[in-house]
Amino acid sequence: MTTDLPAGRGLPPGGESHPRYDDLPDGASWDHFGRGDQLGTVNFLTPERVAAAASLIRSGRRFGLDYPVDAFEPYPTGTRRPIEHHVFSGNEFHRDDWVDSFYLQSSSQLDALRHIGQPGRGFYGGLSPAQNTQTSTALGIHSYAEAGIAGRGVLLDVPAYFAAEGMPYTADSTIALDAPLLDRIAAHQGVRFAGGDMLLLRTGWAENHLAKSVDQRAATPWRLSPGLAQRRSVLRWLWDHEIALVAADNLAVEADPVIDSDFRSPDDRPPERGVDHAGMLHRPLIALLGMAVGELWRLGELAADCARDGRYEFFLTVKPLHLVGGVGSPPNAIAIK
Repeated sequence: MTTDLPAGRGLPPGGESHPRYDDLPDGASWDHFGRGDQLGTVNFLTPERVAAAASLIRSGRRFGLDYPVDAFEPYPTGTRRPIEHHVFSGNEFHRDDWVDSFYLQSSSQLDALRHIGQPGRGFYGGLSPAQNTQTSTALGIHSYAEAGIAGRGVLLDVPAYFAAEGMPYTADSTIALDAPLLDRIAAHQGVRFAGGDMLLLRTGWAENHLAKSVDQRAATPWRLSPGLAQRRSVLRWLWDHEIALVAADNLAVEADPVIDSDFRSPDDRPPERGVDHAGMLHRPLIALLGMAVGELWRLGELAADCARDGRYEFFLTVKPLHLVGGVGSPPNAIAIK
């Protein structure tokens, strides 16, 4: 299978298959996609796969998957200030506007590959922390914007599965979703993976969080969320299924807080400021595999529609801002059934 992407942005020359996760050198896809690659697993979205996914559009029902950019204010981690939206006019019949304090990862978001690095390894492709500066552009969100992200989306509805199985579930708890559980949810929904899929994981966290008052939110520890387990087997599952993008409706896609992880290091030290990423799946997922990752996506309405018609697959488009060197962006994601 080949692509129309130029060298360094698609499959290796002549390559028609991908190695299994266990065959990746040191668990990294860098040499497979090429050291100059800027897309990572988005390379799985070949033209053939995108064209095939278009056949999933039957009713034309559309679902916007972004929350308002100010939906999660005050931001749970306390690291981002509220957005300031200003409207002005040049005359009575004209309006224009601008925003201040617009944190590109303060609501529904897509992470760029420059977002998170792996201690001792650097950022995706071997980019060093010293090279990933305020003025550098390598691995920026613009690479996704230029390439365009579209293809088959698949939804796994975690709380619906737990309810169907009569198992207790709350979105304000740390429930680690391992690979066997992902398989069981997919089987329950009749989902089969085809390679190059974009996986949307509904945990119910965002819906639960936004249903609370500001005071209730402040009283709830933010690092309590179901999500992917911090296990090497989860990386193996994602890579071997050739998942092009994984997104969830929680803060980190993975379970919070990190309780039992395959990725802790004796060299881990608490950061000077901000969130402690020690043991998180984020590091090997983004920095080593080059996985496209989305967070805080609006999945409730789409999940309800999937439950109604029994179809958990759809055509999905994701168009981040064309901000050269950007670390993240609203996904501007739309699912079409």
